[in-house]
Amino acid sequence: MPATAGVRERDPGLQPERTRLAWRRTTLSCAVTAVLAGRQALHRGLSGVGIVGVALGALVWLAFLVVAQRRIRLMDAPRPPVLGARAAAAVVGCTVALAVFGAAVLW
Repeated sequence: MPATAGVRERDPGLQPERTRLAWRRTTLSCAVTAVLAGRQALHRGLSGVGIVGVALGALVWLAFLVVAQRRIRLMDAPRPPVLGARAAAAVVGCTVALAVFGAAVLW
């Protein structure tokens, strides 16, 4: 019995493409959230909290962009590695931080 008898081959078709598109959609939604928070801060007048919220939101978006682009590049491998715990924690942290900074801009 071959060593790979129990291992299924990766779908060479649409599954990797769907995953790449999901990462891109999520990155786009984070970008829209950061831009809307910046717009809201400008519309309400720039306060210290608003400026810090927008700046931190932009940094969080950039961090998410780095993680997402790395994951998208890894999807080209024949057998991409599983998303690591550090990367998953970074994605969750970026999402939560972006929500918090966006809420801070509204105050």
